Amino acid sequence: MTEVAARPAQTTGDTPVLEQPYRYERRELTEPDWTRFPGWKDVTPRQWASAQWQRSHCVKNVKQLRDVMGDLLDERFYADLARDQAERATMSMLIPPQMLNTVAPHVTPAGPGGLTDAFYADPVRRYMIPVFSDRRADWPSHPHATRDSLHEHDMWVAEGLTHRYPTKVLAEILPTCPQYCGHCTRMDLVGNSTTQVDKLRFTLKPADRLDAMIDYLRRTPTVRDVVVSGGDVANMPWPRLEDFVTRLLSIDNIRDIRLATKALMGLPQHWLQDEVRVGMERVAGLARERGVQLAIHTHVNAAQQVTPMVARAAKAMLEAGVRDVRNQGVLMRGVNDSAERLLDLCFALLDGAAIMPYYFYLCDMIPFSEHWRLAVWEAQQLQHKIMGYLPGFATPRIVCDVPLVGKRWVHQAVAYDRERGISYWTKNYRTALEADDPDALTRRYEYYDPIHTLPESGQKWWRRAACGSHERSRSRAAAEALTRR
Repeated sequence: MTEVAARPAQTTGDTPVLEQPYRYERRELTEPDWTRFPGWKDVTPRQWASAQWQRSHCVKNVKQLRDVMGDLLDERFYADLARDQAERATMSMLIPPQMLNTVAPHVTPAGPGGLTDAFYADPVRRYMIPVFSDRRADWPSHPHATRDSLHEHDMWVAEGLTHRYPTKVLAEILPTCPQYCGHCTRMDLVGNSTTQVDKLRFTLKPADRLDAMIDYLRRTPTVRDVVVSGGDVANMPWPRLEDFVTRLLSIDNIRDIRLATKALMGLPQHWLQDEVRVGMERVAGLARERGVQLAIHTHVNAAQQVTPMVARAAKAMLEAGVRDVRNQGVLMRGVNDSAERLLDLCFALLDGAAIMPYYFYLCDMIPFSEHWRLAVWEAQQLQHKIMGYLPGFATPRIVCDVPLVGKRWVHQAVAYDRERGISYWTKNYRTALEADDPDALTRRYEYYDPIHTLPESGQKWWRRAACGSHERSRSRAAAEALTRR
């Protein structure tokens, strides 16, 4: 974890300036120059502002990345990426130009290979374009890592509709995004299959799946809050998305609707299209008439991703009438694992784009994610370090999404074995999985730190456990559960 060192007090004239562990400075947003990349040297501002051009020029494989970057990257990087795609990647490559342009935005390449080191070190590259050398060799996956680490599919009440919390549901209305993040918590369902993961597929027709969701919500008056996600709602044609949200607004008990889209940052051009802006005005107006709070949730992990184009898209949605645009990031090592990086991001969101910092999640226990994941104690330290700098209403909560429990503030663990990296959590509600379980509200549920963050004694314990029959039986049980799915 990067520490933010305290600086001594300075003076400006006769007024002493008290230096703090983090120094706030208002920074102007900038749109990186995309023509610095050989493949885009002739791209015009008009083309860049087109959502259609952005979608049709996404980078989907190593060859297309080479076409954009040319010889600015050494061959060793392309080979590193190709090996990861073949042996480790749980998500296929899909990177819009807008997002790729935020990688190493302030570095001027100096000849062949001149961007390689900056590209390797860049926080956006680290989570959007993972390479084999990023992954840990000792524990690339935690022994308890699973494809659906949050058991969302196990809690489906209709295909794609997860009812985990008493008053809230998650509607996965489609399985695709305009961009695929390497750390995606829904790697079990979202995107194309990879050599490591044969993805789960919806079986119902899209219209029938959405009808079943609406039917369940009409029959379940205890639900008041719907997160409309996927995938990414930006990949659903606007007329179909508007129809679904309008149907939600016709259900009396629905009081909050949140549209989840990383594309507000990765493909802001989509949200600036006339069809989308005018359509959002209609939906937001209807929500106001019916007293329903309509918000957009996006996913930004690094300050450099907040550009003027992103700010324009957020402003357009606020002007269309959505109540809030909020950010839900993911804590990742090498991306935003210091107080300075987190605060830089939060102020860029808040000052530059009127996006509310909301949550930062610990990266979930999916396969091949150990190089990204932070321990609970590291997250607790980060929460402490960012307190007091932002307004209270804009201070993000750092949360652990505990399997079979849900979101918990990182300081809510009821017990914590730091040696073995096992934290224990309780819950205050039942899901359908515990309908007949009398101990659901008193049981302690486990979450696991990355093994490489443990003291040597703890790492030895896990090495012994991983070789034991107990772990083999767990693996067999997990495989059988996956087969049943």
